Amino acid sequence: MNSPSFNRCAGDCDAVENPAEQYLFPENSCDTHFHVFGRPDDFPLIAERAYTPAVASMDGYWKAFRPLGVDRCVLVQPSVYGRDHGLLKQTLRHAEAGRMRGVAVIYEDTPEAEIEALHVLGVRGARCNALFSGGVSVSSLQAVADRIRGLGWHVQLLVNVDEDPGLAQRVADMGVAVVVDHFGHPSRQLGAGGPGSRNLQALMKEGRAWVKFSGAYRISATASAVDPAVTPIAHALVQANPHRIVWGSDWPHPGIKARSNSAGELAQALVDWVPEEYRHTVLVDNPARLYWGH
Repeated sequence: MNSPSFNRCAGDCDAVENPAEQYLFPENSCDTHFHVFGRPDDFPLIAERAYTPAVASMDGYWKAFRPLGVDRCVLVQPSVYGRDHGLLKQTLRHAEAGRMRGVAVIYEDTPEAEIEALHVLGVRGARCNALFSGGVSVSSLQAVADRIRGLGWHVQLLVNVDEDPGLAQRVADMGVAVVVDHFGHPSRQLGAGGPGSRNLQALMKEGRAWVKFSGAYRISATASAVDPAVTPIAHALVQANPHRIVWGSDWPHPGIKARSNSAGELAQALVDWVPEEYRHTVLVDNPARLYWGH
């Protein structure tokens, strides 16, 4: 499908500390996984949250990633807001037409009017977060899939694939697309060879699952976006099916305190993981199909 074109810099390119980092990505590249966080007085955080984020705005996001070549993005509802999509809705409502999509958190009892309103604003997925408090449980996925199937949404899983190796396949069998965050968040000891990773690779080969190259520092012992230990996992997934991979920055890296991971590091890691012949596929074509194809 044709992708919209945008003015890349729009005044933000002067903010890049290292000019060599500009335009590492092709035009119309998409970041499929980032968050924004408002002031707690304006957008209250749930009590059972796993972390307390700092304020992170769209201005800060574009300042960091537009100079690298990111033209489109997908805003993901974080667990700290629970059922309240107020900030996600506000952000999508003020986004430039055609530039942003969203992923929400849908429960068995989410009102139909809420789902319809989110769809109109550009939401195209429902997230199950089994790793942090406040997310949707795995046990409710069938009910959630039944509610979103007719809209063409996907189910996005934040899980350790090795803890339940058959989960992604069970979701795919529900008749919805399945997208797995953060390389599948495999166990560090098992890496690309664990049962969950192998099953994910098999599903990708069959064209039945997507995976996000995001949050590499979450599966790194050093909390680094460029940890060499992540490379074999990335290469195995590329070999499985590069047409089922999308990239996400996971900005502003909530819950990660060990070190900072600059936008340039995140972009360079993707360049290192994905051969040049597939970068346009991963950064432009795949997200266009997944988020703008319906």
